[in-house]
Amino acid sequence: MGGADARIVRNTALLILALVGLRLVAAAFTPITFDEAYYWMWSKNLAGGYYDHPPMVAYVIRAGTMIAGDTELGVRLVSILLALPMSYAVYRSAAILFGGARVAATSAILLNVTLLASVGTLIVTPDAPLLVASSFVLFFLAKVLETGRGAWWLAVGAAVGAALLSKYTAMFFGPAILIWLAAVPKLRRWFLSPWPYLGGLVALALFSPVILWNADHQWVSFAKQLGRARIEDFRPVFIAELIPTQIAFATPLVFILGAMGLHALTWRRAGALASRVLIETMFWTIVVYFVWHSLHARVEANWFAPVYPPFVIAAAAAANLVQWKPRQRRLVDFCLRWAAPTGIVMFAALIVQANTGWLSGYRRDATVRSVGVGWRELAAEIETVRVRSGATCVLAQDYGTTGWLAFYLPRGTCVAQQTQRIRWVNMPEPDPRLLAGKLLYVDELRAGGHPALNALFAQVTQIAQLQRKRGPLVVETYGIDLLEGAKGEVLDRSPPPEAR
Repeated sequence: MGGADARIVRNTALLILALVGLRLVAAAFTPITFDEAYYWMWSKNLAGGYYDHPPMVAYVIRAGTMIAGDTELGVRLVSILLALPMSYAVYRSAAILFGGARVAATSAILLNVTLLASVGTLIVTPDAPLLVASSFVLFFLAKVLETGRGAWWLAVGAAVGAALLSKYTAMFFGPAILIWLAAVPKLRRWFLSPWPYLGGLVALALFSPVILWNADHQWVSFAKQLGRARIEDFRPVFIAELIPTQIAFATPLVFILGAMGLHALTWRRAGALASRVLIETMFWTIVVYFVWHSLHARVEANWFAPVYPPFVIAAAAAANLVQWKPRQRRLVDFCLRWAAPTGIVMFAALIVQANTGWLSGYRRDATVRSVGVGWRELAAEIETVRVRSGATCVLAQDYGTTGWLAFYLPRGTCVAQQTQRIRWVNMPEPDPRLLAGKLLYVDELRAGGHPALNALFAQVTQIAQLQRKRGPLVVETYGIDLLEGAKGEVLDRSPPPEAR
């Protein structure tokens, strides 16, 4: 490695380490989201599967809390640190596919400054480990291409298996790989080799705990997630949301570079055929599905996580390899120069806004409902009410409130979601003795109260109204009901719609 290349590698490593350090600081003082609290509860009872997703997010959180405890930083620690091997995988993928330390370094940096990666590894969801596994799927396929050695297919299978343990979206890697092999003449020989099929068996073996868990639970998780794919009515409004949300999550300048890179790979034939087709198939196979999905339902921005590794490599190719006309070259140079500063500023602004609301003048925004600002204080007030009333367990209507209550109330407090018990099937049932006493019911204040509770309890009395606040903004007002005299089963054990 020459002196210039060594300097590029060193500077890239230092920048990525600094970005990871920034995320760790942000993670320590940003309250967890309701999804993170929910997945944290999963991590206390590890299993082969869960109602919503495969189990990898629970493993990641469990590893972090074993190191840093049941804190915001503990929940997020391992997810954030996984950005380091993710960056290595993207760096090496780009170096193999398109050559040169500059393309490789650009790819790794661009990925880390996207909001998808910076916020997506800080806020722990199944998309965080999926993004990391997707980077290694691409890296190991690049190694297959570089070396021609069949043994690398076992590594591909392991990476696909890890991706499948993260989120069911990873199933699209199979078609993408098959299209790649079929589209590149020199790669078709792999169809006659046992190695890709052995790699498939490795992926299946890693994914088998999820299959077995579903088999034991009426295939409920498969039915819930795969059932999203049904088109029941045509609602093109959701398609209109796709591009704006992806521009924001990719950050605008990275998005421009990525779009130009995909165009160059297709129409300018930048790079070798096998490299170009690999990037295109890994990107478009999943994107085409989500465009189709958006014909009837909203597609969340973070669902595109597995396409970001090939997308940023296409962006790096556009920035470093393609001979553009002068006007286009100026645009590329501008985007390349300012992509990292823009991404860092957007990340910092989002964290400041989520924690304080300053940037919107304390008005509501997209973060205010999901990030648990104010929950620590609210939970302390709820605990005071619980102790004063003599309640032995706290009930909630939804999984998000249940997760926040469990995380922020004193450890060991009985907390349960009154409905949708399939979500908690891997966890011990609440002690019947605790459910037999007085109970607190915590839910957003509703004008009509909770008529269903009157059929379950002899007495339902609202004993408090408590607010969750972010600065001067009241995010939610919760009604705290005291439930006494259970007439029967407290918890609704009706099967979920997918199991009926």
